[in-house]
Amino acid sequence: MGSRQDVNEWKVEMSIIYGERVRLSAVERENLKKYHEWLNDPEVTRGLDLYLPLSMADEENWFDSMTKRNPNEKPFAIEIKKGKTWKLIGNCGFHGIDTKNRCGEVGIVIGDKTEWNKGYGAEAMTLLQRHGFETLNLNRVYLRVYADNVRAVRSYEHAGFVLEGRLREANYKHGKYEDVLLMGVLRSEWNARKKKKEK
Repeated sequence: MGSRQDVNEWKVEMSIIYGERVRLSAVERENLKKYHEWLNDPEVTRGLDLYLPLSMADEENWFDSMTKRNPNEKPFAIEIKKGKTWKLIGNCGFHGIDTKNRCGEVGIVIGDKTEWNKGYGAEAMTLLQRHGFETLNLNRVYLRVYADNVRAVRSYEHAGFVLEGRLREANYKHGKYEDVLLMGVLRSEWNARKKKKEK
C-alpha cells in the first residue's frame, strides 16, 4: 500500500500472518466455544476490561458485530503449531485506528493458560506491530495495561513497547481503583529493531 494513498480508503483483507512459532489468522465462529471458556475464567480476565459472566449469546453477538467492523480492526486468532495442526491459544487485534494521525491501539489475550510464559504473547504482539507498520502504514502502535499486571508488562517490553505514561486510578476493578499504563512503539523504533535483527 503506497504511502500516498488516502488513509480514509485503507482496507486490508484479512490474511494469515506467520511468525516463527505463532500465526495470526481470521477468527472463526467455531472459536467462540473456547473464547467463552477463557473469558469466564477470572484468572484469564484479570488484566482485561471485562465484566463477568459472559454467555454464549454474548460471544455470538460479539462475533456478528465483528463481521461488520472496518476490516483493519477485525481481530486475529492466535495459533501455535502442535505437530501437524494449529492450536488456538488466544486472540489479538487493532481497534480505534486513527487514520489522520496514523496510530492504532492493540489488545491481546492468551486464553490458554497452559501456554502462558512461553513468549507466544510477545511474538503475537510483534506480528501485530509488523502488520500495523508495514501493511496499515501506521506511525505509532500503543496499548493500555493495568500497572499491576507485571507479566503482561514484561511481555510488552519484550515485544518493543516502551512506557509512555501512567493514568492514575483510571479504572475501577476488583473492588479498587487501579493505575493504567500507556505503552507504545513508533515506526522508527520498529525499523531500528528490524535492522538490528537483520545484521
